[in-house]
This record gives sequence, structure tokens and C-alpha cells, in this order.
Amino acid sequence: GQIVSTHGVRGEVRVQPWCDSPAQFAGFTRLFWDAEGTRPVRLRARPHGSVALASIEGVDTVEAAAALRGRMLYVDRRDIRLPQGHHLVQDLIGLAVVDADTGERYGTLTDVSQTGANPVYHMQTARGEVLIPAIPSVIISVDTKNDILRLRPMKGLFDDAL
Repeated sequence: GQIVSTHGVRGEVRVQPWCDSPAQFAGFTRLFWDAEGTRPVRLRARPHGSVALASIEGVDTVEAAAALRGRMLYVDRRDIRLPQGHHLVQDLIGLAVVDADTGERYGTLTDVSQTGANPVYHMQTARGEVLIPAIPSVIISVDTKNDILRLRPMKGLFDDAL
């Protein structure tokens, strides 16, 4: 997540979580200042609407909290427990997108957008970007070991783009 602002006058910060929810962010017990996991952060967090509020050890004034605005907080992948069939977005980016039935390659997955109903996968093709609803009837399988996402296009998905 990213520290986006302060909260109150006692040094709390507002964190925009880059995970499924503020509650999931608040459940992490180990976070780090660096992606390598060498600089631990001691904090307590709780969900607060669409953000998490965090008290960071050693930060007890609004001025000290303001100095952290824009800083990233990282989690160790080993601390993330995902349900079967769920993946980290970073593991999806770059997957080859192929037809589940024919094996035809459509393009490369380049981004994931979170929407109210379901995520949307962004795929770059030779003709431009195509948006794919990440629903079970379309996304047949995700194989991160072999870097392949298999889909079965719904009617109209490629009619205009390909």
C-alpha cells in the first residue's frame, strides 16, 4: 500500500491498500519499507472505509506522519495466503492470453482493473487493447507456472477489436 495522508494529530497515517481490502491490509503482521524485505515497519492498522489507518512505531506527531506521505509499504509474499484459484496481480501481468479451445494466441495481459462486479483484464493485441471480464465463463484457467491465461471469448468480445 501507499501512505496517502495523515489522520488526526497523534501521528496516524492513512494507507491506500494495494490488496483486496483495507481489512486484508490490517491483517498483515509484517510489513517493510523496501521491496526486498530488509527494513521492517512496526505498525498497527485498522480498516477505515476504503483506506486503512495505521499507527507506526516511532511516529507520534502529525508532522512526522506528514513526512511519510507517498511512502510505500511492502509485504513478504510468504505472508500472503490466497484462496485456491486467486492470484496476485503482479503474477498475472505478462501472461500470454490464448484461446482455451484452439490455442490461438490473442495477446498479452498488461493490467487488471478492479470493478464493482468483477475484475477486468487488459490485454494488448496487435490491434490495440481489449478488455476482458474476469468471470468463470470467460477465464477458463490461469497457469502462472507456464505464463498462460486460457480464455473462451464470449460472443462479441473480439468482433470489433480483432
